[in-house]
Amino acid sequence: MSLTAVIEAHGGSEQFKLVERKVGEPGAGEVRIAHKAIGLNFIDVYQRTGLYPMELPHAMGMEAAGVIEAVGEGVTHLKVGDRAAYASNPPGAYAEARVMPAAQVCPLPDGISFEEGAAMMLKGMTVEYLFHRTTPVKSGDTVLFHAAAGGVGLLACQWARSEGITLIGTAGTDEKCQLALDHGATHCLNYRDSDWAAEVQKLTDGKGVDVVMDAVGKDTFDGSLNSLKPLGMMISFGNASGPVPPFDVGLLGKKGSLRLTRPTIFTHIGDHATCQTMAQHLCEKVLSGAVKINIGQRFALRDVAKAHDALEARKTIGSTILEI
Repeated sequence: MSLTAVIEAHGGSEQFKLVERKVGEPGAGEVRIAHKAIGLNFIDVYQRTGLYPMELPHAMGMEAAGVIEAVGEGVTHLKVGDRAAYASNPPGAYAEARVMPAAQVCPLPDGISFEEGAAMMLKGMTVEYLFHRTTPVKSGDTVLFHAAAGGVGLLACQWARSEGITLIGTAGTDEKCQLALDHGATHCLNYRDSDWAAEVQKLTDGKGVDVVMDAVGKDTFDGSLNSLKPLGMMISFGNASGPVPPFDVGLLGKKGSLRLTRPTIFTHIGDHATCQTMAQHLCEKVLSGAVKINIGQRFALRDVAKAHDALEARKTIGSTILEI
């Protein structure tokens, strides 16, 4: 049996129920994994609230690390006893153990702890695809990154530094701005105290940035477009402040033939080989010391509702994990 957090209706954190579920044996193409630590991400909030609807009832959670207990027919990249981590569909990571598809479960090197593995997979592979698979970003380019002190943001600051990329971050407090700077951001703007889009123009001598990476959504979208140089790329990859409302696509032309994309990690990791390559690249960054995993908060699995409340209230710094 496995203690598992499920929801039976979309809504607030009060919808979480803790139940004991039978785990069972893996079928073809599946593994059974005993979790050692579980990651928390904003996509979990989107699914719980119904912004990203799910068929209910459903177990929650997209990311965890642990030990492989059983392997189904056809699985060749993992074996019983292997350390492993993942960020993948279907949800169900908020559990002591689970059976799941094996294709997106990745080997976890000995030099990376289970806590780090649980905290880094979804956020780290998101950063990997933002910098390497969405639009060309090279040394010398300038990127505007919102929520730079969050779990994805702190990884992005370090990743940019390791690649020779200038990163202008935004955050909601001076303390969070300093944290982003400490992790490699070149500049960080407190968006509560400044006209950050105008400040971005000043920092770039009026040229604008090459790329905006925006997981905030509604509150930052217009300013993000105004921060881009002509032919720049706007990557909208999240909705922390709510979904971006409909807008006139002609604005992209008027503002300098801008480009706009809305990627998801799950498209990128849908291919088994690509997923494994992305995870290996992430692990190499962590093992080299170029990227360090900042775990700012820890909650017991039984306190998952409190963890969601903290994340939604933007009271978290870095990554948050659930402990078994």
